[in-house]
Amino acid sequence: MPVFAFEAIKDDGQKVKSEVTAESKDEAIRKIQDQGLRPTRIKAQKEESKSRSVPGVEKAPAKKKGGLFMGGVSSKDIVTFTTQLSTLQDAGLPIVRSLKILEEQQKPGRFKDQLEEVSSEVEQGSTLSEAMAKYPKSFDKLYISMVKAGEAGGVLDVILRRLAGFMEKSQKLRKQVKGALIYPAAVITVAILILVVIMLFVVPAFEKMFADIGQALPAPTQLLLNTSQAIQTYWYLIPLIPIFLMFIMKMIARTEAGERWIDTFKLRMPVFGNIIKKSSVARFCRTLGTLIASGVPILEALRIVKDAVGNVIISNAIEDVHGSIREGDTIADPLRASGIFDELLVNMIDVGEETGELDKMLMKIADNYEADVDVAVEGMSSLLEPLLIVGMGLVVGFIVISLFLPLVSIIKNIG
Repeated sequence: MPVFAFEAIKDDGQKVKSEVTAESKDEAIRKIQDQGLRPTRIKAQKEESKSRSVPGVEKAPAKKKGGLFMGGVSSKDIVTFTTQLSTLQDAGLPIVRSLKILEEQQKPGRFKDQLEEVSSEVEQGSTLSEAMAKYPKSFDKLYISMVKAGEAGGVLDVILRRLAGFMEKSQKLRKQVKGALIYPAAVITVAILILVVIMLFVVPAFEKMFADIGQALPAPTQLLLNTSQAIQTYWYLIPLIPIFLMFIMKMIARTEAGERWIDTFKLRMPVFGNIIKKSSVARFCRTLGTLIASGVPILEALRIVKDAVGNVIISNAIEDVHGSIREGDTIADPLRASGIFDELLVNMIDVGEETGELDKMLMKIADNYEADVDVAVEGMSSLLEPLLIVGMGLVVGFIVISLFLPLVSIIKNIG
């Protein structure tokens, strides 16, 4: 079927460029007018465009924007966009105009291009959720489901505000957990680097001195010198060890059994396991509570939450809940049977189900667990600092004593 490129004007005076398929120019004009547009220019094209958004009217092929160094879309960008879109919708602006305003505010990059495409799709008849669903790396299943629920209930501004609040709290929780894990890792890394420098440059100087003396060395000193020689010979393996361990962990995580083992280990780790478990449970409760409060059906909400918690052990427990509800049972029983969720949490969810205020109860639980994560992170920092200092002190003390034992022996012999 012939394709006609056209330019037209909307009722508000805005210019539109697009394409339409029709048997003749007259039919093309009729189709354009049916869309509420006034055609100003029509030209026949040679082949049919492949990009279609609404029946009869086709969108011109999108220009390929951006490049290799345009960068990804950060969660901070999504939170800011969601908050601003909620404000504009609350002010009563049409959705297309709101999207165009926010798109113009963005710096050149991938997100700006995506917003331009979303705006164009909505302008040509798609719903906001349908347009956003084409960019799953920026707008995940949870985001799309909540927007869809807001569209269905006519409360998009309220849903967007709730979504922005949810994302801000999730971001804060994620930063807390990362900070808790990064601090000790950074301290240990610096300590290892210092020890490597000592082994490569300080100990060899003492080794030459001990060789000149020519007497038998104490066992601790000999162990230190052997360790120093090994590091001098195989120093290039030191940066490869963490890379190799990460590779092995990734290979293990690719298998179902391996993923279960790793996630079980994460939950049972001393100190860190408690923080990871509490943050995962808080994410589960806040995500599920937000979805239910937004009008997303419970079964669909559980499917989304299952993929959002980030731990296969907890995901399996949620899958059991999904099956239980589908058979007409409650949420609380399978959570209790999993052994992951404590009794207080299960009882609160049970009460929430009975009173019909499950979403509010889940939010309260999430608040409690996030507060627990705050306390746990502070407690861990207070505990780890002295432990790391003592550990470093013992290692440095061993090195100093090992280096000075032969000197003490020499002084005794001289005396």
